[in-house]
Amino acid sequence: MPSRVSNAAEEVEAMHKDEQFDMRFPSYLGFWKRSVPGLDEHPRFDMYDEPHKKRKQQILSDHPEIEELYGYDTNTVWITMATVCVQMGLAYLFGRVLTDWHWTMALVAYTVGGSFSTQIGIIFHEFTHNLCAATTLQNRWVGNFANIPLLVPLAQSFRRYHLEHHTYQGVYGYDPDLPLEWEIKLIGNDPVKKFFWLIIYGVMYIGRGLAQQKQLSRWELYNWAWSIACDVAIYKFCGLRGILYLVISVLLGFGLHPGAAHFIQEHYTFRDGQETYSYYGSGNYFWLNIGYHNEHHDFPLVPWTKLPEIKRLAPEYYDDLAYHTSWCAVLYMFVTSSLLAPQSRVVRTLDAHRYARKNLKVPSVAEAKQLESAKDAFVARLKLAADMSMEKARARSIAKQ
Repeated sequence: MPSRVSNAAEEVEAMHKDEQFDMRFPSYLGFWKRSVPGLDEHPRFDMYDEPHKKRKQQILSDHPEIEELYGYDTNTVWITMATVCVQMGLAYLFGRVLTDWHWTMALVAYTVGGSFSTQIGIIFHEFTHNLCAATTLQNRWVGNFANIPLLVPLAQSFRRYHLEHHTYQGVYGYDPDLPLEWEIKLIGNDPVKKFFWLIIYGVMYIGRGLAQQKQLSRWELYNWAWSIACDVAIYKFCGLRGILYLVISVLLGFGLHPGAAHFIQEHYTFRDGQETYSYYGSGNYFWLNIGYHNEHHDFPLVPWTKLPEIKRLAPEYYDDLAYHTSWCAVLYMFVTSSLLAPQSRVVRTLDAHRYARKNLKVPSVAEAKQLESAKDAFVARLKLAADMSMEKARARSIAKQ
């Protein structure tokens, strides 16, 4: 772990000694400047907690009607069944019927199979938050059923680690969505390495969970048994070539594919102070509104069909946030821009996260008005400190040359 984030609890407390309220209100954008490859060696460090829980509280104070959107949508169950059936049908088609259609199989595996594989990942996302059915047990089995075409038992592990991502967003050693330190050092800011890193991003995503070295839970063991039984059945009915079609679909779908670009879109820092980004493009129609990521993190109990309604009801909290309109552009920018690399994230220590969450309050409307003038001075001071930090980093970089 980089030394920059190994601060003690006393240092965190000293940083916030003059604060009673979280001065990031009402948007809860941070005061940090994004990490710049070539000038910074590590992700940007923040002394606050993740922004979404407090922004949710702020939004609900103005728009309590958003709570009426909480619940689940059983349409996701039907979408899951259709997705699995299409993939298994194609696996049978290429495994038993079109056995000499090699290039066609590869093309279909990328365009159709890859798209459905990423959609299964998004279904995992819905069942994880119990947004598919009435009970947790029912949701878990939606996840297991969706897992069939992926061959590898991922559903229950995704649920476990994704919930930790929500709880510990950006916390080193706790958020499994963060690139590992060796990834950052190995890939650096090389466009070729970034390109191939995106191709294997799905594998890296699994590897980050394994790096935490946690014992398998009971449901993860169930997932393994279920997947092994399903894989045997797939081999019997679709043959080895059918399994090959599914493997190619998974690898391509979770790699350099527009449907997988949301992995980069969601939390890689394209703007100072903003650590979560939404996507408002046409891909949301097929991929179950996964692009509405700020809205989802603010309100994880709202199913995908109602996420756009959050933005409609509370536009003042979302219209000023930076967002994306093209997943292809996200992938292109990440590979070609010298300002983006695996280190382009914001991180925090567990001490900073817990202290800011526990001690820095969300101001009421009246308190926020009283704090406006104090906030301007506070932000100016922090931005000056950030500018000085950037100058020091620039000087260190020059000195190394």
